[in-house]
Amino acid sequence: MGQALHALGIDSMSVEERIDLVKDIWDSVAIEAGLLPPDAAEKAELDRRLAEDDATPDDTVAWETIKAEAQTRWQR
Repeated sequence: MGQALHALGIDSMSVEERIDLVKDIWDSVAIEAGLLPPDAAEKAELDRRLAEDDATPDDTVAWETIKAEAQTRWQR
């Protein structure tokens, strides 16, 4: 085993605890890298926003307008 396993005490954990640790580490990497699918609450919010957009398709602002307004604010 590597020195990090010993230094962090991982080598003294049970197999189940180490598997849980690996899962936690993987989840943290996936979250940081944006690899996890949205959870139920996030999916519900995305669905709500899509439904709102479908219901009011003309209620939009062009990207060029948003960008120009933001640039104006930052230049003050």
